[in-house]
Amino acid sequence: MTTRTNSPQATTDGAVVDPDQLRRATLASSVGSALEYYDFYIYGLASALIFGPLFFAPLGESGAVIASFATYGVGFAARPFGGVVFGHIGDRFGRKMVLILTIGLMGLSSCAIGLLPTFDQAGMLGAVLLVTLRILQGLGAGAEQAGATTLISEVAPRRRRGFFASLPFVGIQLGTLLGAGTFALMALADKQLLQGWLWRVPFLASIILIIIAIFIRLRLKETPVFQELEKHKAVVKNPVGQIWKHSKKNVLVGIGLRMGENGNSSIYSALLVSFISMPAGVFPGDKFIGPTGLLIAAGFAAVLVVAFGALSDRYGRVPVYRYGALFQAVIALPAFYLVTLGNVALVWAVMVVGIALGVQSMLGPQCALLPELFGSQHRFTGVALSRELSAVLAGGFAPMIGVALLAATNHSWLVPALYSLVLAAISFVTTFFTPETNGRDLVVVEDAR
Repeated sequence: MTTRTNSPQATTDGAVVDPDQLRRATLASSVGSALEYYDFYIYGLASALIFGPLFFAPLGESGAVIASFATYGVGFAARPFGGVVFGHIGDRFGRKMVLILTIGLMGLSSCAIGLLPTFDQAGMLGAVLLVTLRILQGLGAGAEQAGATTLISEVAPRRRRGFFASLPFVGIQLGTLLGAGTFALMALADKQLLQGWLWRVPFLASIILIIIAIFIRLRLKETPVFQELEKHKAVVKNPVGQIWKHSKKNVLVGIGLRMGENGNSSIYSALLVSFISMPAGVFPGDKFIGPTGLLIAAGFAAVLVVAFGALSDRYGRVPVYRYGALFQAVIALPAFYLVTLGNVALVWAVMVVGIALGVQSMLGPQCALLPELFGSQHRFTGVALSRELSAVLAGGFAPMIGVALLAATNHSWLVPALYSLVLAAISFVTTFFTPETNGRDLVVVEDAR
């Protein structure tokens, strides 16, 4: 294994950027992000609105929703394992290989969910298979976003890295638009038709995105940073060991930063939808308002994630992130109180403000910040661990925990409000321990300090 002082000398500034590679990397990452978040939203919405009675009917209405959200959380629990495995492959054998493997595993698992038998058709076998496929989906997703952020950051020009690194995350909003839009349309259908076969269509349709993503990714070249590592024989055999030895602090920083962003993404996109549509909610049984609100919010978020990424190029990653986390914390209590007033327009406004302003003001600078925190020899693994451990702690079980707390507190709006506030506060505090990374040379093997 090479020493950490044997750093290949190269630069990632605009003078050596390959425009064709940058364009392909942006497109490849965007399509992958679209698939991941299409899967994310259709599974989250299906958990909130459909999966309970289909797969967990014997548990009763509240129990079925909790069990449904538990399967949602299981996918997140699997993601760190996928991050470690595929992160290791990405740091040992290259970024491109991992991006092809993860998109295939994630997408095919999602597609297979659309073929599952329900409880009425096969008893608990359907639930067991659902959990199994959700785990496989989580393993693939565990390195997908880490790969996308690492790939685009290592290809983009240094001075505009925040802007370019956030562009693939427009794919997140595209995936949200596709997922939420599909469910908004499906909610207009007859309930019997929806629970009969129509719910399967969004999952089966993911095969289209899989084919497109694999075709684009097969045409990618390896990133200049990884090529430099190979050229100088600086690729390490044990990136996980490197992380444990040199990067524990930055992994913890990455986790803390993600708590407010990822946690609130799940709260506003899944828990809030369940909160308003549960029997004790302001719109009991409604399956249209939540998905439509997400659809509107995603349209704004697609623009704002890039805007906040560009702002981080100008003003620094940490300041933009800090004020975004503070904003998310400040709006938490008034936002969820407004939801209880029973006004559809207010619910949609809360979703837009929470997702498009609150979440994106953190996600925008985060796209470049996480890869910049880690040295080139173990960057993929470091980003994957930071993203996926936080996904388990913040996002994965937020809906399940939230629904359980709602049941225990007579459906109090303070539950999602305080949950949102605490997670945002964690990210706000973390920014004071985060090094400024704007403009960092990504070929350097040492972590940011």
